[in-house]
Parts: sequence; structure tokens; C-alpha cells
Amino acid sequence: MSYELIINSTQHGCRIALLRDKNLIEFHHDENANKFKVGDIYLGSVKKVVPGLNAAFIDLGYEKDAFLHYLDLGPQVSSLNKFTKLIRAGKPLSSTLKNFRSEPDINKFGKINQVLSRNQQILVQVVKEPISTKGPRLSCELSLAGRYLVLVPFSNTISISKKVVKSEERKRLTRLISSIKPDNFGVIIRTVAEGKDVAELDRDLRTLVDNWKAGVHVLKKAKTRDKVIGEMGRVSSLLRDMLNESFDQVLVDDKVIFDEVREFIKKIAPGKEKLVKKYNGKAKIFEAFNIEKQLKSLFGKSVSLPTGGYLIIEHTEALHVIDVNSGNKSNSEADQETTALKTNIEAGREIARQLQLRDMGGIIVIDFIDMRRPENKKMLYSKMKEFMSSDRSKYTLLPLSKFGLMQITRQRVRPELNITTTEICPSCGGSGKISSSILVADQIERDLEYLVKKQNEKNITLTLHPYLHSFFTKGIYSQRMKWFFNYGQWVKLLPDSSLPITDYMFSNKIGEEIEI
Repeated sequence: MSYELIINSTQHGCRIALLRDKNLIEFHHDENANKFKVGDIYLGSVKKVVPGLNAAFIDLGYEKDAFLHYLDLGPQVSSLNKFTKLIRAGKPLSSTLKNFRSEPDINKFGKINQVLSRNQQILVQVVKEPISTKGPRLSCELSLAGRYLVLVPFSNTISISKKVVKSEERKRLTRLISSIKPDNFGVIIRTVAEGKDVAELDRDLRTLVDNWKAGVHVLKKAKTRDKVIGEMGRVSSLLRDMLNESFDQVLVDDKVIFDEVREFIKKIAPGKEKLVKKYNGKAKIFEAFNIEKQLKSLFGKSVSLPTGGYLIIEHTEALHVIDVNSGNKSNSEADQETTALKTNIEAGREIARQLQLRDMGGIIVIDFIDMRRPENKKMLYSKMKEFMSSDRSKYTLLPLSKFGLMQITRQRVRPELNITTTEICPSCGGSGKISSSILVADQIERDLEYLVKKQNEKNITLTLHPYLHSFFTKGIYSQRMKWFFNYGQWVKLLPDSSLPITDYMFSNKIGEEIEI
């Protein structure tokens, strides 16, 4: 099993595609203007305390106030508030919490108004990004994630991932971390730390402590609503969490991002920076790796299965519903039960992929094709657990109900990714009536003649739909060849399946769009 990370630079950030065996399994937009990412730590102000909800609303500068429940304060919130207040007052405290006297843990069954008051400044961390009409969800249990460890200020406990099952390894890791952990800091040991030596763990821990020190320095002069510690971008966090021996390459089409990614990998996994490569192909990077086509086919309401079946995916505010259909596969097996089982297993594999790809969260209800035999239902449930095992989000999977429904709850910390796969006509704006598409060729001819003869443009590149690309380039004496003889220059044609068939774009030699 091989993994590839493909990064496409855009005007507002970048698009990130994670491929497993050439198939798209995760897709992300990392926009420069995107605030309130999961993991960001802010200095907020208590806007309102609501005893009836046992929660408070915190002003972070978002249009909707962020939500902080009492159970998300954490036992050490009194120590956090004390530290924040002293640092803001300019007291000579060590940023490493050395000799810091912690406050007693708060009562687990207490009330929010016993801890927080209106207009109080408080250090909070985003645990769920703004979704729909809701503001961010917050926690006061601060944590800084690294490659092997997670640093938890104001705690002294050491926890280990449940996926590290060997007793000897758990004891070894606990002993190592106990010897290098600073006072007043807790540590969560991640699964990937299994088998790592003390030097690698110590380097990761020191990096996290340095990040905390830098945040404390910012906190001293920060204003309310300011970000104190920022979570790294989506590219870096994906590499931090997933970079392993299965990674084949990280391909980037932008020099600046290439240098940043290379330096980051060099820091977290020395020797693996050679995996990062600069893409210099003529076609767009997402076109070259068939990602644009996969995006179009995977994000629609209907998703096809390899052997003829299909999924119908519907979304509501409260839950997602997935219907499994056998399609034209119904006659390919000996009996109905076998058909249903094979189609359901194939659908289960695709559903597990869709949950990661679209980052669907909340409640997901799957209506599988009805099966009679209990052993087949158990097999499908077992297969679904296997397909979902690679999902990095927290989830709960229930067996099939007597109505043939499977229920999944999956942690949702970001808005669901939704890509429009239908194309709106640029001429009619979706009214359903356009001028004849055959006329677009004549329009391109007129625009090209204007650019060459009136604006004296050179080295023109024309980006257009693949169908139009074929129309202009087919045959020995193609339309492009005629242009060469008429205008005395070669026009570069670039196919782009993301464009509607009647849309096109001219650009100059440095890649800037030419306005006509």
C-alpha cells in the first residue's frame, strides 16, 4: 500500500490530495484566510455565562460567539486562569512552568459561574471549527500535538495510545518520557512513538516546549481575540500524522511550498526530505494525476461502484443518509443473497472512503441491500470495521439493525467538504438555455484574432475544455496549424476538465490571464 501527497498551489492557499494506491482518499482546502482551525489557541473574553446550559459563550472575533461547556474546562482550568492572569500582569513567571504552584482541580459536577465571570480573559483552544450557523467549540484543556507526543500544560500525567498493546513497550515509553518530561507538563504518547528511541522522543518534546514558550511570549502582550499559538497548516499536519514507510512521494507544483514542506520533513523526519519533489510537468498537476476527474466522480449525489452498483448520498442538518443499490449487477450472481452480500461489501469499502474524503461527521445511516442470513450480516459488519480501521477520526460503528440499517457516529471537527460536480453554464447562469455550444469555436477564433492583431500578444496559452482541445488539435492540418500559418506564432492549448464546455481562458507567457 503506497501513499502520495499531491499539493496544488492556488491564489488563496493550496489544494491537498492524499492518494492511496493512486486512489483519492482525502482532499483538503488550506486557505490562507482560514481562521479558527482545530488546535489554534486564542486569548478570548467571556461574553456571556449561561448557568442553564452550564456553559459560557466566548468572544474570539468570529461573527458567532464560541461555545465553551463546563465539562470542556478541564480539571486544571484554575491553574490555567491563574497563570494567564499573572503573565498578563507582567509577573516574572517561567514560561516552562518551573516552580509554578498549581491550583486544586475543579469539581467535576460544579457550575460554570463558579469558575468564569463576564468579561474575564481566558486562554482557550479550538476543538471544533465553525460549522453551519454555529460558532467554534472550545476547550480549556490545552494540548500541543507533535509527531510522537502531545504536550499538555498544567498536568503531570503520562498517557499512552491504546493502540500500543505490548506491555513491555508501554512500560519502556512511560519510563523514557518520565525521565525527560518537564514539571507541570503532561504528555500523551502517540501510536507512532512505538519503537522510537529516546533521542527522537526528546527532540519532539523539546520542539513542543519551545512552541509553548513562544506562545507564552505572545500572551504577555496579546489583546483579546488574538491568536496565541497557531496550529500548523493542513499540509504539515497531514505529514506529521501520516508520514511513514508507505509514503512514496510528496509532489508540489509551487517553489515556495516545496521549500517549506522539505524543511518541515527535514525537521520531523531527517532523511525523508528526498520524498518531496517539485512538479514541472506541462499539464496541471491535478490533471496529470487524474485527481480532477476523481473529484468530479466522487463528490456527486450518486457515486458509482466498480461492478455496476451505486450509492445515493443525501445530507441534512442532523444526519447523512446513504442508500446502497445493486444497479445492473443483479443478474451477475447465482442468487439474490449472494448479489446483495457482494454489492454490500463493495459499497462498504466505498462508504468508508467517502466518509474520509468528504469528512462527513455526526450521524450516518446506511441502508444496505436486505440480506436474510445472519452470517452474512455479521460478515458485512466485520468488513465495515476493517474498512473503517484506517480512519483517523473517532467513530462508533453499530451492527445492522433488523431493518437492514447500519448506524455510524463520526467525530466532526470541521465543516463537511462539499464540491459542486454539476457545471453551471456561463452563458445562462443555470437557467437551462444557452447559445449553441458549437458557436464557442467561432468566439475563440474572434478573440484570438483580436489578441494577436490588435493587442500584439505573444506566447499565448489557451486553456479550454478537453472536447474543444480535441476539436482544435485533431488531424494533420488542424485548426491550430491554420492559426500558425495565419498569425505566424504557435498557440499553446491546455485541456482543463474543470472548465465548462463553453468556457475558456487566454493567458500570457508568465501565466497571467489576459482580459478581453
